[in-house]
Amino acid sequence: MLATLNALFSLFLSYGVLLMANGLFSTLLGVRSRLEGFDPQVTGLIMGAYFAGLLGGALTGAHVVNRVGHIRCFAAAASVMSITALLHVIWVDPVAWALMRVVAGFCMAGMIMVTESWLNARAANAVRGQVLALYMITNYFCAGLGQFLLPLADPGEFYLFSLVSILLSLALIPVLLTRSEAPTPVPPQKGGFKDVYAIAPLALIGAGCSGAVNAAFHGMGPVYATAVGLSNTQTSAFMAAAIFGGLLLQWPMGYVSDRIDRRFLLGGAALVVSAICTVFALLKPEGGLALFLLPAGYGAVAYTVYSICVAHANDRATTGQSVRVAGAMLMSYGTGAAFGPVVAGASMSALGPAGLFWQSALVTGALGIYTIYRLLVRPERPVNRPFVPMPAAQYTSKELVDAVREDTTARRDEATKNTVKEGDSALR
Repeated sequence: MLATLNALFSLFLSYGVLLMANGLFSTLLGVRSRLEGFDPQVTGLIMGAYFAGLLGGALTGAHVVNRVGHIRCFAAAASVMSITALLHVIWVDPVAWALMRVVAGFCMAGMIMVTESWLNARAANAVRGQVLALYMITNYFCAGLGQFLLPLADPGEFYLFSLVSILLSLALIPVLLTRSEAPTPVPPQKGGFKDVYAIAPLALIGAGCSGAVNAAFHGMGPVYATAVGLSNTQTSAFMAAAIFGGLLLQWPMGYVSDRIDRRFLLGGAALVVSAICTVFALLKPEGGLALFLLPAGYGAVAYTVYSICVAHANDRATTGQSVRVAGAMLMSYGTGAAFGPVVAGASMSALGPAGLFWQSALVTGALGIYTIYRLLVRPERPVNRPFVPMPAAQYTSKELVDAVREDTTARRDEATKNTVKEGDSALR
């Protein structure tokens, strides 16, 4: 394990700094959008543009990695994203910001894909779970730390945007100077929604709901916080509470889900999130400490939904179906994430700041009810495979990388068997 971590230390360091910069960037844009007087619906479109770029990058980023390699792809993406951070403060316009968020999302998807494929290629099976657990902790911890950088300067000035750009540039250094050899890129594969819906409809719909709710919170949470009167310091603590809360229940929920029908846990988690969001929507701004405890509770439960959905989908899938399952699950999450902030912005324009949580309560409540329905129409429980926590706040390619390898092996074995059968037939 120590040898593996030593080989991956530079990658973890670069990725941690990258997540810190991106965590600050997202919250900063939400706060600055309100300072610029953008309508919440416009802000929602800007935030949703990032996830649209993220989805596009996830679909095409593997081709870039195959052409230029992991290190060059990471360096190019970080450089372009650093430029967009500075352009936001130079060109303050909603349309320009939306376009730049698409570019930033595309770049972020490329860097996440590089990081996760590198980790999976270099981590042996014996330590893979420990390495991925450290990766998940890095995700939440560094993104949470980024929230505490917001009070360092006035969001209405250019200093924080410059800080984001500096951090993105710093993230390049460990990867560019690493002595570890980058892995050979894995050819991309496509997923199929129709096939996966037939295998595990609840998992596919749950992934989309998870993307919609979590992306709405990350994109519009800072807008909500400033709208209810929180200071910059309080806004950063508000967002950090949710992100750090995401660390609390990942392993306990995974432990329980491996021992019961995951659908019971998924339905319960969705209904709990719906209840928390309802309390949020009814809570007055002077709610005090609850405004920080509630996001921690939200993050603790909401960020496990995607992990449970992925595990449930893989319980239903065979080895030959795993690549389609992985691709479709990621696309479902990304599609939900692209639309979530847009709908949240419209809800906040119509209902005020509480509209963000009314929307989330409706989506997760509907998911909980649908889960109950699926339990009634399909009561049998599949054999549970080991649960792997997935960072719900980020679009992840881990399942896709693993699935590609499994699917390639299965196809090769099947082709070998067919060749042997054809040879036998010819001899007869």
